[in-house]
Amino acid sequence: MPDEAPYDEKHLEHAPGQATTYEQFGRDFFRVAVTEQRILAGVDVLAGEPIAFGPIGVGPGRLARVRATGVIERPTATSVDGDLVRLIVTLPVSLSFELDLQLEKQRFDARLSIPLELTARALTGCRVFIDVLPPRGDQIEVDLRGFGLRASLLQRVAGVEAELTRFVAKYVARELEKPAVRAARLIDVAHAIDRAWSGVDVT
Repeated sequence: MPDEAPYDEKHLEHAPGQATTYEQFGRDFFRVAVTEQRILAGVDVLAGEPIAFGPIGVGPGRLARVRATGVIERPTATSVDGDLVRLIVTLPVSLSFELDLQLEKQRFDARLSIPLELTARALTGCRVFIDVLPPRGDQIEVDLRGFGLRASLLQRVAGVEAELTRFVAKYVARELEKPAVRAARLIDVAHAIDRAWSGVDVT
């Protein structure tokens, strides 16, 4: 009696696709379920959030004081090729701030580009967590503009840009670890599958 053909060959001849291993299915499923949009949603919750700091001392002797207000804008992302599902995200921040030199005040506008690295990590329980590598101050790009020549000279003396990037890096790192943001970074795949199956009519 001839040996029986393997199950996938004998019984899946008319299946709408080729048989594959559980491991490959898992890899394919992960990349289909964890899309760029879902990963980006993990930090997109920060868009529209206000940001404010100061007054803080800057420059020689910390005699000058800076106060700033602004808003976090919607991020953009590019995919990174590799075994892991990973994105490089740019988080824009717009700020308006005032430099108080005791005898006079100068106003500035700043446009910051904050780089974040997001990686989708597989967890037990069929869940995915969006791991975020927080930025360092020296990674943040700043376009700093003062109103008038006097202001443009003062920005170098007061060290406004360095203080700005250090504060914003710490601020973003703290925001990413807030409970609401961490919750947005968790994708419960099992729960989503349960909801999808609950709507399937098998009668």
